[in-house]
Amino acid sequence: MPGLTAPKLLWVARHEPECFRLLTTVLLPKDYIRLRLTGVKLTDASDASGTLWMDVEHRNWSDELLHACDMTQAKVPPIVEGCRATGVVLASVATDLGLPSNVLVAAGGGDTATSALGVGATEAGEGFLSLGTSGVLSVVTERFRPSPELGLHALCHALPDRWHRTSVVLSAASCLRWLCKLTSVDEDRLLAEAESISESARDKAPLFLPYLSGERTPHNDPYAQGVFCGLSHSTDRGTLAYSAIEGVAFALSDGLNALRADGTGDTSIRLIGGGARSAFWAQLLADALGIVLHRPFDTNYIAALGAARLGCVAGGGDLRSVVRPQLRSQDFFPQDDRRQILSERLASYRSLYREMRWLFPR
Repeated sequence: MPGLTAPKLLWVARHEPECFRLLTTVLLPKDYIRLRLTGVKLTDASDASGTLWMDVEHRNWSDELLHACDMTQAKVPPIVEGCRATGVVLASVATDLGLPSNVLVAAGGGDTATSALGVGATEAGEGFLSLGTSGVLSVVTERFRPSPELGLHALCHALPDRWHRTSVVLSAASCLRWLCKLTSVDEDRLLAEAESISESARDKAPLFLPYLSGERTPHNDPYAQGVFCGLSHSTDRGTLAYSAIEGVAFALSDGLNALRADGTGDTSIRLIGGGARSAFWAQLLADALGIVLHRPFDTNYIAALGAARLGCVAGGGDLRSVVRPQLRSQDFFPQDDRRQILSERLASYRSLYREMRWLFPR
């Protein structure tokens, strides 16, 4: 998966060798902020498991993988669990920021892990669907269950003895923003226009492959590209908007199928992220995926809430009382009539990728 840390550093080693030779420590973004706040170099298991240098099952760095990238243990920070305290804000920094000097800094977590904690997903089978710039469908597991052949991530949770199985769609709500820029309208208006087209128009809308940045699950294809198929003189802006959000729903359906193909059973899924604000898109997702989606309050701030909860536990809070499921604001149930029509369009969507994929690298 070329978007992760190890391939990026391999690129630097190949194309900017003088920079690579100067490298002393690789820190992920939040861990660099920790260094500036506390003077401590650390990372947590959930974020580290997205580097491709980690033995994710045993939650430590892999000498074999580091060596394959001309790296050593000396160039990566120690790994701790996300709910552990990792020092306090330095007095000089606290003065600059207007903070007390004894503010505790937790190890923290990657966005997938903190989003899970924000919705209260700590036990096997609990999960969420994040409709943000990318689309993430993640389910908690009690053991390490890798499925690289399906393009799935196997990541550590920010809590000990917990992992995630995660499918990732690289372009989700970003597809809508891209279309907004092209058509010079805002997202709310574009979504309103998509909702306003008739059901018969939806059934005949162009198919859209949302691969504007390549794709991970299930294709792991960095060459995949975005495609509209079926344009005509009658295609208007609202129809394009509908095709875009439907295409994202189909990509997420492929991700759910990949999870199910490798043993994920019934799951309790919360819908979060900026795109989740649209009830129309949420219902389309429920219909396309064929599952009930639970949309909590304040879907934009779930990951921040999860990070704050890690801070609370690091400060001595009880995990069970701190990490509670979010109250549901609305449930979206799949509608059988729409489910049947979308299943037929999904089959055509999958066929379109199979026919196009050999062209993308050219």
